[in-house]
Amino acid sequence: MTAEQAARARRHGQITAERYDSWTEEQCRGVEIVDGSVAARPRASKRHNRLARLLANALEAAAGPEWNADTDFDVRLQDVPLTNRRPDVVVYRADTIDVTPTRPEHVLLVAEVVSPGSETTDRIVKTNQYAMAGIAFYWRVEQAATGLPLVHTYVLDPATRTYREAGLFTGTIETTTPFPVEIDLSRV
Repeated sequence: MTAEQAARARRHGQITAERYDSWTEEQCRGVEIVDGSVAARPRASKRHNRLARLLANALEAAAGPEWNADTDFDVRLQDVPLTNRRPDVVVYRADTIDVTPTRPEHVLLVAEVVSPGSETTDRIVKTNQYAMAGIAFYWRVEQAATGLPLVHTYVLDPATRTYREAGLFTGTIETTTPFPVEIDLSRV
């Protein structure tokens, strides 16, 4: 969606699920809807996109045939008011590839790569939204001064709908979700 289209959408008030579902993929690209309002996302850096792609590829390879991993992918957290997020990486059930919109119950893990300007949203706002939606695993990836990304991993406590820390990784991630994951981050 261009800046002009986003501005036009804002002028037309609350975005409903039906209205958003009528938009083309191109109109949705780069846009998140939060509580019925358009939230334009700044263009990500090449390093940001490379890190997200590296994570998605490694998660896809580790997941086997039951799970898919993608970037630039909508997840419908709630219908009213509409909250539609586009995590940097999403791991979702392979048998739901054609189900639209993708719902939290289809999603195993979301990962957000923190960029300048997205710190509060990725560290607090999205963390709370993903937990309340019931997504089992959340990874927050931060660029460190050392050059190697830091990956903060979280596991959902279903009783409280909050995440608890599961580990902090740098260089290589060696953790389990329902499948073992080993990702070398030194190539970023």
